Amino acid sequence: MATTTELREKRANTWQQMQDLVNLAEREDRDFTAEERATYSRMESDLDALGDRAERIERMEALNSRLSQPSGRPEGLFGEPADERGDEQYAEAFSTFVRRGMAQANPEQQASLQRNFQNAAVGTGAAGGYTIPPAFRAIMVETMKAFGVMLTEAEVIETDTGANMPWPTNDDTGNLGAILAENQPIVEQDVTVGQASLDAYMFTSKLVKASIQFLQDSPNADAWLARKLGERIGRIKSQLYTVGTGTNQPDGVVTSATIGVTGTGSLATTGGITYDNLVDLMESLDPAYGDHPDAKWMMHQTARKAIRKLKDSTGKPIWEPSVQAGVPDTLIGRAVRVNNDMAAVAQNSLSLGFGNIRAAYVVRQVIGSAALLRLTERYADNLQVGFLAFERADGTLQDASAFKTFKTTATA
Repeated sequence: MATTTELREKRANTWQQMQDLVNLAEREDRDFTAEERATYSRMESDLDALGDRAERIERMEALNSRLSQPSGRPEGLFGEPADERGDEQYAEAFSTFVRRGMAQANPEQQASLQRNFQNAAVGTGAAGGYTIPPAFRAIMVETMKAFGVMLTEAEVIETDTGANMPWPTNDDTGNLGAILAENQPIVEQDVTVGQASLDAYMFTSKLVKASIQFLQDSPNADAWLARKLGERIGRIKSQLYTVGTGTNQPDGVVTSATIGVTGTGSLATTGGITYDNLVDLMESLDPAYGDHPDAKWMMHQTARKAIRKLKDSTGKPIWEPSVQAGVPDTLIGRAVRVNNDMAAVAQNSLSLGFGNIRAAYVVRQVIGSAALLRLTERYADNLQVGFLAFERADGTLQDASAFKTFKTTATA
């Protein structure tokens, strides 16, 4: 099996061949021949496939490395120490519950599980689930982060309850200090503070089914289930943190962000994105944000495809593929994050953004809200058990000046 280093080297070589093909056509002042166009298209597909494969392997290697590290206390939500509920007794009881059901748990385990039962609906007596212990939760969280772009880019805060939480928003970059003369009063300069609201929406994995034989025989059944539940919740969270409407769901960073630049280029020939557009988008941010080391591009894959064909004024490609594990591709010297929860390139689409995402967007997570339901009877005739996880969270834009979007041209 090829290593990620070999895959990235092949990717860099493919990229160079693509550039050679473009340069040859430009030197001869002509368009691609039919054969060259087919060759370029094939190499572009290979480039994407090699990059996706390398990133997938690196992501899973990093995930396996983090999860295999011995620790006396498993980590909590995003690197914080887990609380004391994750003791070994409850972890053992929870594992028995997952694999064999409540009936197979001994009295001590059943008592431990009942102490950690929580209602799914706030303020009602509705049926709920069992609090997920820290070790199981740690696997879910690491998997969420691996499969959800916004879970690694946004600021994350934790709260003890899910009560509605007013959240201040502000931009103080236009306010200056002053020189104070001797014996003169200080001039007031208020910070203009807006207010957003952080709720606690109930996210669910939907149902995951597993055979009774698998649960009884596989030594990795717990970890497998945690990963599957984490993948699903991670994907829906990242999607809504990206393009949520704010009505009965989180405000998405793209949906709520200011449009920094509107394109005027040809959608058919350049994807509606030009080099000048990219420069203008970068410069639409105050340098406090645009020049920050954490400022980066976030875009749909179709936007990346269009941008890879662009060059600067010297004829050099502005997109640079990464040839080193853990190092992202760059565009005009800034890191690129592909987020396919953004819109594909089309008329009036918001397929591209730039800025400091962590400064722009905040995620609110309710501590201890993650719980699991085990449906023993529903699929008994197929010798299967159904599982679903749920937890409460929200997200909102907290600084509109930190991240801006590019709106594609309205014409074809």
